[in-house]
Amino acid sequence: MFVSILSLKKLFKNKESSNVILFSVASFISLFGTSVYNFAISLFVLKLTGSGLSFATTLIMGILSTVLVNPFAGVLADRLDKKLLAIITDMLNGILLIILYLLSISFTLNLPIIYVSTFILNVFSTVYGISIEAARPNLVSEKRLISINAINKVIESISSILGPIIGGMVFALLDIRFFIIINSFSFVVSAFLQLFMDFKLTYVSNGKPKEMINFFADILEGITYLRDKKNISNMFAIFIVLNFFIGLSITVPMPYIINNVLKLNTKFFGIIEGAFPIGMIFGAIMIKRIIEKYSYKSIIKSTSMLLSACMSAIGFSVILHQQINNENVFLIYFILVMILAGIAISAIDIPIFYILQQAIPDEYRGRVLSIGMSIAKIILPIALVLAGALINHIPTYILPILSGVGLYIFTLFYIKIN
Repeated sequence: MFVSILSLKKLFKNKESSNVILFSVASFISLFGTSVYNFAISLFVLKLTGSGLSFATTLIMGILSTVLVNPFAGVLADRLDKKLLAIITDMLNGILLIILYLLSISFTLNLPIIYVSTFILNVFSTVYGISIEAARPNLVSEKRLISINAINKVIESISSILGPIIGGMVFALLDIRFFIIINSFSFVVSAFLQLFMDFKLTYVSNGKPKEMINFFADILEGITYLRDKKNISNMFAIFIVLNFFIGLSITVPMPYIINNVLKLNTKFFGIIEGAFPIGMIFGAIMIKRIIEKYSYKSIIKSTSMLLSACMSAIGFSVILHQQINNENVFLIYFILVMILAGIAISAIDIPIFYILQQAIPDEYRGRVLSIGMSIAKIILPIALVLAGALINHIPTYILPILSGVGLYIFTLFYIKIN
């Protein structure tokens, strides 16, 4: 009896480790491939049209498809087999790119073909992403859930760093059609790897048969669940507020301050931007040890305050510029600020997702996560428009400092440790 229990534990551990490895490789291939493709095809559009608007439109297609499809993707993740859904969407992405490759041979790649294919690619990737997000708690035991969340954050950060770099190299050195066919096979490989993953390793059935899909009724049910569960809606409220203040303090004001106010070397801006995902990687690596010493909510509260300080520091650089006029000092200053901001974001995101994954039952997880994430994503463009409208009418340091103070006040009174 004792031997059989040990054997079962060993088998579970092996399956769990296998899930982590296969998840990491498959997710990297899928996320990295999409990131490189989106950037390379956007550069191709810029060269094709010479229009910055067309370039921006291609990038917006990815964001737009995510926001529009997210709630429907959540329904599919809850009502269908998550493993089957992840495999099918990866395969569909591969098939889509093969079709795009064949079209590029027969016809010249034009804007309508690129826009439609980019939109569809991101639709499939959104469904894939929600399926994996909802299934992640079933891939590993509770004690390894933080680890797999941290791995996912590292993969996302690496993709955001290397995606544009590799995408730029692909555009400069290779025929875009060659990359399209290579990328199509990467999705097929990702789907193949998922065949060997156990998506129900820790899944416990509630005994209820899955109902037929009714998108609007199911989405409404998810909204109702989110509204009624205050602990869950509170977690999403943190995401929404963070996205708003990040857009208001970092996404728009920081590039403007660096390039137009401080007038730093143009190369410096790329280095500073790269510091943020590096910080996120550091944060994801460190989070496991931090969680062993402190509670999740105390980590979220402390790192939210750290992020608020980073926001205010961006505005403070304008005041500091009146006393110091040294490019290298500001390069180091902004690198440190962005690394700390990246660490803070990881240390907020990973525990919140862990809390949500544990709190939301499997039959609601896809819908609730997708709806909450959609609301959080919608708030960012609102902040960007507001920041863009205000940046030329008020002193540039005001927005980052006000955002930092606003986030600090929100953290102080809204995020309860107990």
